[in-house]
Amino acid sequence: MLRAGKKFSKPEMSRVINGDVELPAAEQAVEKVRLDLLMGEIFKSYNRSTLQKFIEYGFVTVDGKLVKKPNTKFERGVKIDLRIPDLMKNADLVPDVIYEDAKVLVLNKPAGLLSMAKGEYCPENTLERYGLLVHRLDRDTSGVVILAKDEETQKFLKKQFQDRKAHKIYNAVIEGQLKLKEARIDLPLARDLKRPTTFKVDPNGKPAETFYKVLQENADYSLVELRPTTGRTHQLRVHLKYLGHPILGDRVYGDKKADRLYLHARELEITLPGGKRQSFVAPLPKEFENVFR
Repeated sequence: MLRAGKKFSKPEMSRVINGDVELPAAEQAVEKVRLDLLMGEIFKSYNRSTLQKFIEYGFVTVDGKLVKKPNTKFERGVKIDLRIPDLMKNADLVPDVIYEDAKVLVLNKPAGLLSMAKGEYCPENTLERYGLLVHRLDRDTSGVVILAKDEETQKFLKKQFQDRKAHKIYNAVIEGQLKLKEARIDLPLARDLKRPTTFKVDPNGKPAETFYKVLQENADYSLVELRPTTGRTHQLRVHLKYLGHPILGDRVYGDKKADRLYLHARELEITLPGGKRQSFVAPLPKEFENVFR
């Protein structure tokens, strides 16, 4: 027994189903895209990570409004403005000039100043703004650093550090008093895999040697002279931590908080282009002296 087909209350709907009539095109949803991805299509000279930093730093406006979250979504066609300031912070950290000639520049780096930029964009002053890096000091370390004015000089000076012909003397304020007032520390160092940005004493590590001498003491601290013969990363900080006397203000290897890391590169002896052997000295910062007053 045949049954009559289903009837629709709206005849036009049956015609649509039969394909005789097309419905008006529904308004399609407009695609929205993350701001950092949109910027990647426009500002192709920067990688995504850098663009995300620009957004978070507050360098980006969309249709005139400040946006600080990289995952905020917008339709294509919005107006995106990127305004990067020359320096955002630490612009007041300017090194003093100790020596300068046509080939080299020797500076007294203040604590807090970066040696080199981190990543594609660095929103602060660095030593790289003054010349070509030959060696580096940690951000929180102050003192003598030498820069080159051309690549040939840079290679000449770097080789002296690699061959251990550049001699450095540091001063540090450490916690407590050392039993031996003068000694040699010979402890190999390796990266700490549990904290990959730090280092530790490890018998399977690279050789590291430091000579120390106590210059002054009080009930809580000691002022020491440090002469490293190797240049391992964090060498002085790790050696002193291992002895149980970390450098005052060391936020990574120490316990006591202070206004800075009390490590200062006091003297550098090196041969300049032309063959002259010369020593450069950065005076001990006043805060070091104040610890013993």
